[in-house]
Parts: sequence; C-alpha cells; structure tokens
Amino acid sequence: MESNNITPTDPQNEEIIENKELNIWEALLPVLILVGMLFYNVSFAFGDDALSGSNQFILLLGAAVAAIVGFYNKVSYKRMMEEVAKNVKSTTGALLILLMVGSLAGTWLISGIIPTMIYYGLQILNPTIFLAACVIICAIISIATGSSWTTSATVGIALIGIGDTLGISLGMTAGAVISGAYFGDKMSPLSDTTNLAPAMAGGELFSHIKYMTYTTVPTIIITLIIFIIIGFAIDTSGTPQITEQLEAIKGAFTISPWLFIVPLLVIGLIIKKTPPLIALLAGTMLGAIAAIIAQPDIVMAIAGSTELTFNSAYIGVMKAITVDTAVETSNAELNDLFSAGGMSGMLGTIWLIVCAMVFGGVMDAIGALSKISKSLLNLFDTVFGLFASTVISCLALNVTASDQYLAIVVPGRMYAKAFKDKGLAPENLSRTLEDSGTVTSVLVPWNTCGAYQSGVLGVPVADYFFFAIFNWLSPFMTLIFAAFRIKIKQLAKS
Repeated sequence: MESNNITPTDPQNEEIIENKELNIWEALLPVLILVGMLFYNVSFAFGDDALSGSNQFILLLGAAVAAIVGFYNKVSYKRMMEEVAKNVKSTTGALLILLMVGSLAGTWLISGIIPTMIYYGLQILNPTIFLAACVIICAIISIATGSSWTTSATVGIALIGIGDTLGISLGMTAGAVISGAYFGDKMSPLSDTTNLAPAMAGGELFSHIKYMTYTTVPTIIITLIIFIIIGFAIDTSGTPQITEQLEAIKGAFTISPWLFIVPLLVIGLIIKKTPPLIALLAGTMLGAIAAIIAQPDIVMAIAGSTELTFNSAYIGVMKAITVDTAVETSNAELNDLFSAGGMSGMLGTIWLIVCAMVFGGVMDAIGALSKISKSLLNLFDTVFGLFASTVISCLALNVTASDQYLAIVVPGRMYAKAFKDKGLAPENLSRTLEDSGTVTSVLVPWNTCGAYQSGVLGVPVADYFFFAIFNWLSPFMTLIFAAFRIKIKQLAKS
C-alpha cells in the first residue's frame, strides 16, 4: 500500500513528489552517505579509476539507502521503480547523443579533421604572446577533441617545455594550458561533461552550449587579456621549436584546409537548428567519407588490409565509429592525442548517467528532492540565492567527492526541481553546473582532475592555481550574471 501522504507526479505538470512524513534529515541522509562513500572511494580506494565502475555502483548504493528511507516512510517499491524508469527514459536523447559524439570523434580522427585543426593551431605560437597563444592552442585542440585531459597530456606537455626554454614560469604556462583546455572542454559538443550537464538539468546539448557562451566567452576574453598583459611584462628569450611535432603530424596524416569543410557543414546544420542527432550523424558520415578520400592508408591500416576495397573501407570506418582507434606518429608525445574511443568510449559516461538517474529517481519517489528543494528555497528565497547555493554545492562536491562528474551529477539532480519551481529554464542550471563544477575540479589537489593535471604537467596545483584564471573566474562570472539578472532564461509558459 502506498501512503496517502504521497502525491504522485502529474505527467503534464511533472510536479515533484511530496511526502509529508519525511523530515529534512531523512531526506539528506542518502546524500550525506553518498558523498561520504564517494569521497572514500575516490580518495582512498580507486583514485582516477573510480569512474571505471565503482562510482557508478556507489550511486546505486546511495539509491539503496534512499530506498530504505522510503520504505521506512511508507513508499512502495513499485513507486520507486516507476520514478527510476521515468528518469532513465528522460535521458534517452542525451544517451543517444553521447553515442553519436563518440562515433563522430572517431571518424574526425581518422579523416584528419582533428589533426588538421591541431596542425594549424600549433603554428600561431609567438614568444611575446606565448601565454595567450597557449590558451588559444589548447582551446582549439580541446574543442576539436572534447577532452581537456588529452589536450594537457599531449600538447600541454610540449607547451610546458617550450615555456621553460623561454624562461616563463611553469605555473604561468600550466595555468594558460589549463585555462584553454577547460574552455574548449566546456564548449565542445564532443565533451562528456558538456553532454552530462544538460542531461542532469533536463536541457538540450546545443541550447546548453549556446547559453554557456554568455558567461564563458567574457571569461575567456578576460583571461586572454590578462595573459597578454603578463606576456608583455615578462622577458622571453629563444624561439619555440615545434618543427618536430608539425612534421610528425604531416607524416601521419594528409593535412589540408579542405578538411575544414566537414566541421563547417556541421556548424551550419547546428546554426540552422537541425536536431542534434541528425547533425552529429551527418558529421559522422561526412567524416567517414573524408577519411576514405583523404586518409586511405589510415583506413586500410585500421581495417588490417593492404588495399582499399569496399570491405576494407567499411571495416576501417566502422571500427573508428564503434571502438578504440589510434594513429601512431613519429612523435611519441603526440600519439595519445591521436586516439579515439568511438561509441564504446562513451559507455562509461552513459553508465554514470543511468546510475545517477536511479539515485535521482528513488530520491524523487520518496519525496526527498521535494523536501530538500523546499528547504533550499526557504534558505535561498531569491534567484541569486539559488544560483549561489548551486555554485557552493558544486565546489563542495569537488572538494569532498573529489570528482568533477559527481560535482555535476549530484547537484544537477538535486537542484533541477528547485530551478523549475522558480520558473527558470534548465539552461540556467546546466550552465551553472559547468561554470562551477567542471572547471573548478582542477583547482583541488586531491580531486581526480587536480591530481591528473598536476601529475601530467609536472606542476603542483598551488603553482598554477592563480594562473588558471579561466577556471577560478568562471563561478564568479556566473554569479555576476545571476546577481544582475543577465541572460537568466525563463521557462516557456505552456
């Protein structure tokens, strides 16, 4: 029997379920236990490998704790499963987009589109504006690859070495690399966090990216201006040597500006408001055609064939779309950059989303989200207060749970209803999640991102913290926009 104190969701209005028997501490208990388990799992057990599955299982354990609280408060198992099913169903579009993003990344790699972007991006280096150039190069590469980690681990390492030869502080160079890499990561439709944020907030990918530009573009412009000023204020010596990297790229791929036609066509489709799945599918297929035309040797190598036939082309393209592929160059430092996971590479993020939906579904079913949301709204009765509490929650989870994905997933699920109750569109929440959850993760030494970046670049977090200007400025920018009601999108009235 279900308690009469529970009001089921109206499919038309999607009102949050309320449970009058639940108190605030019972509602918070699953969250507190979840954060504690995630903190232990990341900090003391699995570290960077936590996303391989253990964090996902802990989200299920959190759901189990919420279910126990629900049983205690007379909520049926059937009600919980109904909410879980509804939650998972709501992410169908996001999950399909993630798969298409993986497939597009694969064909854009083997076609030479991504390498061509990197090749031309590397050539804008100049000693006087080296730091600003680092931001731009890493931004271009991160947008093209959708990965700040890969950008830092490859070109970032090279730029650290170049900066060192010019006599520039390692902390400055690392801060510029991280600023550019995380800007690109935020703005790239290939990025898992850029897909994850709107999925958690209930928004749509390209609308999310468009809405992020309002806070992200001013932030990166301020960052560039500061680095240009720093660049003119410090002495540099020597000439950056990138010949080896450029030759390695040219030796492995056919580099041609004609390859930019494919991303330009996809951008055109997006501007024309083509549905994301169609635009990404078109980009994948155009990338496959470009690969066969421009990089036949790579396609044959991936297929394990000595000649280009219909069958070998089919096998090579399908492997790039679906599984891990890599193209080796003569420069070992660049090899990690030229690899893609295809659709299979997105399964970890998909798994995380599904498990998060289970946790969120049970929390919703037992009335915990309603209780927490109403308590938050009582504490933060203004729109600015809601934005501020979201930022604080993301920062707190980056410090306690030590993972940027969880700093997006947990607040995303917890605050979605509160934003809706305030009449705010999901783009507000998804943008805030990225402005505060994604980019600040690298500023926490024990966070997986902070530990990874400092380890890869060989620069302690304390040394690059101040110079990672884009990262610490982003949450302030989103709060400024909230305080002055700039680009605060309202829900469309039905």
